[in-house]
Amino acid sequence: MVTLGVASVLLVAGLVVEWSAHLEPVSLAMFWAAIIVGGVYPLRSAVRAVRNKRLTITVLLVVAVIGAIALGVVEEAAMLVVIFSLGEAMEAYATDKARGSIGALMELAPPTATRLSHGDRSETVAVEELHPGDVVLVRPGERLPTDGIVADGASWVDASPVTGESVPVEATAGTEVFGGSMNGNGVLRVRVTKEHYDTVLARVIEQVEEAQANRSGAERFADKFSAVYTPAMFILAIAAALLLPLFGFEWREAIYRALVILVVSCSCALIISVPVSVVTAIARGARDGILIKGGVYLERLADIKAVAFDKTGTLTRGRPTLTTVIPVGDLTEDEALALAAAVEAGSEHPIATAIVTGANARGLVVPAAMGARALPGAGMEAIVDGRPVHIGRPTAADRARSDVGLVVSQAESEGRTAVVLRDETLALAVLTVADQLRPDAQYSIDELRALGITRVMMLTGDSTTVARSTADALGLDDYRAELLPEDKSAAVLELRQTHGLIAMVGDGVNDAPALANADLAIAMGAAGTDVALETADVALMADELDRLPAAIRLSRRARNNIKINIVLSLTVVAILIVAALGGWMSLTTGLLLNEGSAALIILNGLRMLVPGRGETRRSQTTPTTGHGPARAMAVR
Repeated sequence: MVTLGVASVLLVAGLVVEWSAHLEPVSLAMFWAAIIVGGVYPLRSAVRAVRNKRLTITVLLVVAVIGAIALGVVEEAAMLVVIFSLGEAMEAYATDKARGSIGALMELAPPTATRLSHGDRSETVAVEELHPGDVVLVRPGERLPTDGIVADGASWVDASPVTGESVPVEATAGTEVFGGSMNGNGVLRVRVTKEHYDTVLARVIEQVEEAQANRSGAERFADKFSAVYTPAMFILAIAAALLLPLFGFEWREAIYRALVILVVSCSCALIISVPVSVVTAIARGARDGILIKGGVYLERLADIKAVAFDKTGTLTRGRPTLTTVIPVGDLTEDEALALAAAVEAGSEHPIATAIVTGANARGLVVPAAMGARALPGAGMEAIVDGRPVHIGRPTAADRARSDVGLVVSQAESEGRTAVVLRDETLALAVLTVADQLRPDAQYSIDELRALGITRVMMLTGDSTTVARSTADALGLDDYRAELLPEDKSAAVLELRQTHGLIAMVGDGVNDAPALANADLAIAMGAAGTDVALETADVALMADELDRLPAAIRLSRRARNNIKINIVLSLTVVAILIVAALGGWMSLTTGLLLNEGSAALIILNGLRMLVPGRGETRRSQTTPTTGHGPARAMAVR
């Protein structure tokens, strides 16, 4: 940049001296100085390319400058060097700006942390010195230095720069937090769980850097085109220099027009038209929690025809929730729930957790249970208020009772899991739990259809009853149930043959075979799943399903942006070459118009940094639709 500045000053000073003082020797010396200073980098680049037996745009420029000097138009030669170098600097700035969102990620994690030792004595250490098991102090308004689990304290944490999650989350003891997140108004003590190089933020940066090297078909097209285009421009220029004199032109005029052809064909616009759009789109996605691992996957997203979803943890929350409590005896609903929660309080089973959570949500007083014990395959039993109480799967006797059997049958037909609360002799209540649909599941599927996705289906290992209920609730085109991992994989291969380009959306762990066989593997919640971030082509970092249609919109906008850039650059070059052959422009004018078109193309590519329609994060207020079951939990 320094040499460019010096060359620019020398050029301007030479022009001023020439136009005002008419001191030709002085101005000529300044033009020569501008060429020497500003031409060092282009000359080195051209020599390197020639040594590697490549013809590049810089080679075209250097040849044009040498030709201009040979013709005695040193002033125009100096202008060529300075204007071309300014264009190169502008393109470098544009590329750096496109990568700026990624560079900003690198600055999120603070370089130091406050590590606590025994007795809560603190010391400031480099983040690289933190190891799993260390405890760090995070004060209000500070960024978390690394990934960990909250050991003590309560606050809210804004993880949007890392995961794209739109709403700050409550952080209390046991909450998982990520380095680079912003702490709210509370003091947290966080136990480190990962080395600094293995945090979510570090892995995102690594994956995005790799993505920039993962070239799309459009980028490969630009490379191949450039390999043909540059030699073709040399041949055209040589042909003009040799043939124009045959039509009565002066040889000097013919060579000048040939040099103008070389100058106007030095189109950096075509070379940068694709990369600037791709890199900018990837950066835009990373900013919103959509990690796209390369141009090839960005391009493939735009062409997806069908989407297959895993169910549990993808279309649903992945954990059961209490849905109904139906007394069948003398107890009220709250009394039955409090009694069930007392028995289940000592169990870690997901159904037990759902029941206890449901009781706490209602503010019920849960009585103490004595002698609670798990009965493998049959539930839990305990003594509550002096009487034995049991909760577990419906027995044959329960199903034979008209009141209990009807409730159980209806729940199971809707894909919910039913458990029966009973004492020594009678059934007291039927409680049902279900895995709820994600609040954004219906919205996301509707958006996919609006985007022209022809087939939306579900592949699950759950029972047919549960799968049918979920598919009906969401209006899916198809579903397949009771699939083992290898069955899902085979189903994806079959769907690829019948429905075209297909994306598989899953959690990146138990769906790994199916994800591997899909045309595009999309992982949910990659911020909490190491395998997901490493195996997927696209990762929805914040575990929000509505990021999927946003990702498709982003990819299609990037594709349109690339098409516009390529057409614009080719059109401008064609017009300029015709004008050069016709002798309607000078070397300087041709280069100015050329660099101007490059500036337009760069600006068009940088538009990708601004979110388009449907790419901004929507408000997370969509209510859960029905019970939305996704997994009939294995009843004990």
